[in-house]
Amino acid sequence: MPTCAPHALSPLPATRAGARVGAQRGFTLLEMLAVILLIGIAAAAVAVSVTQGLASARVSAASGELAAALRATRTQAIVHGEEHTFEVDTRANTYRADRGEPVRLPSGMRIGITSAREDQVNDHTGRIRFFPDGSSTGGHVTLQRERRQWQVNVSWLTGAVSVADTSASR
Repeated sequence: MPTCAPHALSPLPATRAGARVGAQRGFTLLEMLAVILLIGIAAAAVAVSVTQGLASARVSAASGELAAALRATRTQAIVHGEEHTFEVDTRANTYRADRGEPVRLPSGMRIGITSAREDQVNDHTGRIRFFPDGSSTGGHVTLQRERRQWQVNVSWLTGAVSVADTSASR
């Protein structure tokens, strides 16, 4: 009959009194709270970044729409062979291409206009006129929301419309 070697049946190692033989692995409550706190801080940082990005996108989209309305007004002046106007009301935060309906800016956004003195209808309304040859009285319209600012420029000589982000230069 085969005999067992003495080392094959050795007993469990001796332990000190009160020590656990197989210590359990896991996380303490303090470690879990620290991780939850870090996740919360990261989520807050992302939320702030997304909010600022959305505000910037709104100003950018509004300036693009305003530039398109200015270009359409210029095109109408050329096609119809008569003067057409683009009005900006800084009190109502609206703009209007020719005799169309006023377009209101999103809440929290402000509009301003710099144009020729004779095109300042009153203390809160200015206009830019476009002529049949494509030229204009020139000027620029400024859109601002919080720290973001865009300027839509109209060349007096050619009537060309361009958009510039002036936030970085402020």
